[in-house]
Amino acid sequence: MLATLTDILWSYVLVFVLVAIGIAFTLASRFVQFRYFIEMFRVLGQAFRHEPGRVSSFQALTLSVAGRVGAGNIAGVAVAITLGGPGAVFWMWVIGLIGMATSFFECSIAQAYKTRSEVSSAFRGGPAHYITRGLGSRGLALVFSLLLLVTFGLAFVGLQSFVASSSLEDAFGIPTLYSGIALTALVGLVIFGGVRRMASVTEVIVPLMAVVYVLVALGVVALNISQVPDVLLLIVRAAFGLEEAIAGGIGAALMMGVRRGLFSNEAGLGSAPNVAAVAWVPHPVNQGIVQAFSVFIDTAIICTCTAFLILMSGVYVPGVEGNGVVMTQAALSEHVGDWGRTFISCVLLLFAFSSILYNAYLGENSLSFFWPGNQTLFNGFRAALLGLILWGSVQDLSTVFAFADLTMALLALVNLAVLALLFKVGLRLMRDYDEQSRAGKVPVFDPARFPDLDIDADAWSDAGQRADQAERS
Repeated sequence: MLATLTDILWSYVLVFVLVAIGIAFTLASRFVQFRYFIEMFRVLGQAFRHEPGRVSSFQALTLSVAGRVGAGNIAGVAVAITLGGPGAVFWMWVIGLIGMATSFFECSIAQAYKTRSEVSSAFRGGPAHYITRGLGSRGLALVFSLLLLVTFGLAFVGLQSFVASSSLEDAFGIPTLYSGIALTALVGLVIFGGVRRMASVTEVIVPLMAVVYVLVALGVVALNISQVPDVLLLIVRAAFGLEEAIAGGIGAALMMGVRRGLFSNEAGLGSAPNVAAVAWVPHPVNQGIVQAFSVFIDTAIICTCTAFLILMSGVYVPGVEGNGVVMTQAALSEHVGDWGRTFISCVLLLFAFSSILYNAYLGENSLSFFWPGNQTLFNGFRAALLGLILWGSVQDLSTVFAFADLTMALLALVNLAVLALLFKVGLRLMRDYDEQSRAGKVPVFDPARFPDLDIDADAWSDAGQRADQAERS
């Protein structure tokens, strides 16, 4: 019954709602993800500058990419190709481009409604905050926070641990308990330092693992450059049902591409805005632009790399199902030799480690909404999270994962409904940024220009200082 309900939500409700809202956001904003594409690189260049005691825009980006990039980029793409055929890759690209607009608005709105912590100078924000301040509904915000805590803060922690330990056992023969203990110890060293230490770790790990994985994939593509036109043609033909022997035609390709794309890039799910809100930026749209780029990194770059590794090898057989991780490992091994299997396991371990840090922050952000500043509660949650890592490494978590899929679908539906109601606020933020940019200024957010919105002015008291640094950089 749980699996049936989850399948109905993902296949017949959530997919269509996400796509419809993404298209509506794209059209109403005059294709903001394309208009701002060059701007993404300019803003990202400013984001590297760090201020002591602050979470930089780049750190917030890497922490959110840590969550978006995970097992789904390696195993999920393989599953999508197996069940939906190569055409699923095309629809993953489409949903990624649409999702960039959704992520832009949800993260810009999260930045606008962020608050400064009474205990420290750190920022807090996310859907729970813009539901409370934007819609005036603390009850709905509490429901969202609970769903976020259960889904990301608890269940998905066990998932990442299970995937990493299983992969290491397959590649190196390491017992899952031993790898679980090691992963628990590593995460414990980081999470007790709070969000700033998590951000400091992910800004090193995430670019490293992403760049190395992409370079290896590009190396494989370069060695098989003659196959590129055929692979691209196969993807496009299969996407529109022109490869009749493959999977279930256009319907299977569309459904699997959309589902895996949404699951991978998380645009609209309400998770990334929790991280986007903590960055110190001069204008909310700055972080919206950066977070839209993170969707592009996840789908257009990393998922595409995995797809090309598989489709350029002989491991994909139409109609034959297989284990996603094993399929990707076998594909790379065919291209580069046995070390490819080991490489995929190491990448998965880094992906799992960074994703657990991301999930830990989401859990803490949920708890802070219920009981702000309760350090004892935070430490208790961190201890429970470490226990889940160890427990998840040696368990069959299929039931837990099915429950997490259900709560994640409910989480997304709540967030998307709120985004639809707050869309006019997002458009006002975008237009404010556009007007200042056209005037030749570095856009700075002034809450006084939005007197009808319940914005924490103290959270933006030093936006001008951040703008001066951005202009100098």
